[in-house]
Amino acid sequence: MFARRSSWDLRANRLALALGQRQGSGAPVLDLTVSNPTRAGVGATAEIGWALARVVPATYLPAPLGLPEARAAVAEYYAGRGQQVAPEQVVLTASTSEAYGYLFKLLADPGDNVLVPRPSYPLFDFLAALEGVQVRRYPLRDTGSGWETDVDRLAAAIDGRTRAIVLVNPNNPTGSYVGAGDRSMIERLAGECDLALIVDEVFNDYPLEPLATPPPSFGAGEAPLLTFTLSGLSKVLAAPQLKLSWLTVGGPAARQADALARLEVIADTYLSVATQVQLALPALMHLRAAIQASVRRRLEGNLQVLRAACGAHPAVRCLRVEGGWYAVLRVDQGDDEELALRVLAETGVLVHPGYFYDFATSGYLVVSLLAPQLAAGIERLLNLLGA
Repeated sequence: MFARRSSWDLRANRLALALGQRQGSGAPVLDLTVSNPTRAGVGATAEIGWALARVVPATYLPAPLGLPEARAAVAEYYAGRGQQVAPEQVVLTASTSEAYGYLFKLLADPGDNVLVPRPSYPLFDFLAALEGVQVRRYPLRDTGSGWETDVDRLAAAIDGRTRAIVLVNPNNPTGSYVGAGDRSMIERLAGECDLALIVDEVFNDYPLEPLATPPPSFGAGEAPLLTFTLSGLSKVLAAPQLKLSWLTVGGPAARQADALARLEVIADTYLSVATQVQLALPALMHLRAAIQASVRRRLEGNLQVLRAACGAHPAVRCLRVEGGWYAVLRVDQGDDEELALRVLAETGVLVHPGYFYDFATSGYLVVSLLAPQLAAGIERLLNLLGA
């Protein structure tokens, strides 16, 4: 009766089962995976509520690509970062996931494929499957001092049905930006193979030491090939509850115009972005500096604590983080799922095993730098591993 695209294995994984049992018994859990800013004590809930309350639309204003004032507010956001994006290049969506759905519909027929990085966020498989699109992975290499794209393996993954290369800049969870050298080679490869670039830049506003400023957005200036960049209020304003994201369309003028015309039809089919948040967007964007300063204080403080704690421990290494909300720990103590289960059972601390993010080998744990109790949780984790 049901479509093959929804034939997922719906069984809970071992960590989810163990977490449920612990919570059901009333035992405390110290969650180092929390990445929802509305649950992590950062952001500006009251100010966001005030900005929304000032706008109560009396009429429904359907605009497939987004209301003009909202698209202009997104363009101004990029201008504030020193990047040139015209309002006409902006397409509003309800979420970054929806933006991916639009782009997979735009670029790929059922059975075509897109290339995604490994490790990375596990949502790609679901988003692609729902559009009948296949996922092919290309590796990011842990060099010991950072992460880099294996461009040779990326090139080898391309075939006659490849339609796009997905980049996450900075990557989730490795926190690595696409370096200038990798970017040049990937753009050249995509141009030679007539592929589009889809660049997820939701964490781009959060560079961390040792990177003082992020590399330029892929949406800045005149893209040499058809390029889509994704972002949204979930990270820009630490406000996932507002349900407003966007994609920008760059590239040669003719292709850009064709893509926008097709996207308008796709967006008009759904009309999913609420009018109120679009009308409030110019006011909401004025909150960005204060909100991001609050988020950065949490990220930088936790990263400093994490590096200091791991630096004094012989068995755990905090890998280089250039940007974003996550950190990766290298732990050479066997299977990472078994380790995460042991940590939860013996200390009450919840961390993610690397396999959740499709790390190629075991021995990685992932924590959120937004976690308000990271210092206490890491102390428990390291004490356990030192035992």
